[in-house]
Amino acid sequence: MNKLVIHKDLGVKDYKETWDYQELLFKSIIDTKIKNRREELTLSTANYLLFVEHPHVYTLGKSGDMDNLLVDQAQLAAKGATFYKINRGGDITYHGPGQIVGYPILDLDNFFTDIHKYLRFLEEVVILTLDEYGLKAERSKGETGVWLDVGTPFARKICAMGVRASRWVTMHGFALNVNADLGYFDLMIPCGIKGKAVTSLNVELGQKEVDIEVVKEKLLKHFSVLFEAEFIKEETEV
Repeated sequence: MNKLVIHKDLGVKDYKETWDYQELLFKSIIDTKIKNRREELTLSTANYLLFVEHPHVYTLGKSGDMDNLLVDQAQLAAKGATFYKINRGGDITYHGPGQIVGYPILDLDNFFTDIHKYLRFLEEVVILTLDEYGLKAERSKGETGVWLDVGTPFARKICAMGVRASRWVTMHGFALNVNADLGYFDLMIPCGIKGKAVTSLNVELGQKEVDIEVVKEKLLKHFSVLFEAEFIKEETEV
């Protein structure tokens, strides 16, 4: 099992460009697995973890409801935002500046073949990271992602998640609000869940801005421990 993970920080990158890049990496891993099976080979499959910040964009998962986007295309354009229907699970999500979007493109045959465990591990990476900032983040039953003040009238989501998997290869991932403009969440019903608020790390800490690079390092540290992975950092252009 190959537990080396190639980590690439793409900086600020268009959503569609990054989605296409994810699909390329995803396909390359699946192609290797198919080749191994057909030709009875034991070629190692690669693993990737991409970090990126997207310009303002809304994405709707396969099971999503368009009614959860509360504005039309003209209003989106006026806000400088784009919209895509995509092939992950989940409903509607917003990505934008000040948010760390993590895309693990892993062959789970290298780790464990359990999607439920995989999602819980992704949540735990974020929970442990937020704990370092003195925040008690947790899961909300039946609602994927990471939340604060679960079970109270003040419950609010700080990290959304949605993944796709085929032949135990993953793509898409999580979006952690660090210095996010929360006004953009007012244009949708986040993840299709009515009556729940959204928050950002800087808001919770009462800071104008949190050092996003430090947050990234904490995420990598906890990911490495939970997945027993070793990172190889690459600064490759998409």
